[in-house]
Amino acid sequence: MELLDSVRIKYMKHQFTSVIEKRGRWYVAYIEEIPGVNTQGRTLAEARRNLKEALTLVIEANRELAAKQRSHDALREPITVSI
Repeated sequence: MELLDSVRIKYMKHQFTSVIEKRGRWYVAYIEEIPGVNTQGRTLAEARRNLKEALTLVIEANRELAAKQRSHDALREPITVSI
């Protein structure tokens, strides 16, 4: 059951808020809800692609770090909030 839950959690769709600003010749982008997820691109499309990749990499890295640090009997479950 835990394996199925972890697969389900891993592939759930999430929605975040991206902020993209034109600064000179570049588009600078970041995710409002997650500090450290930021990037840039020469075009708006490139900035969006780069931001999706950065977000994916940060979330995957955070999950790997958490898995190494938590105890084997830790409770892991989804949480939903409305903001």
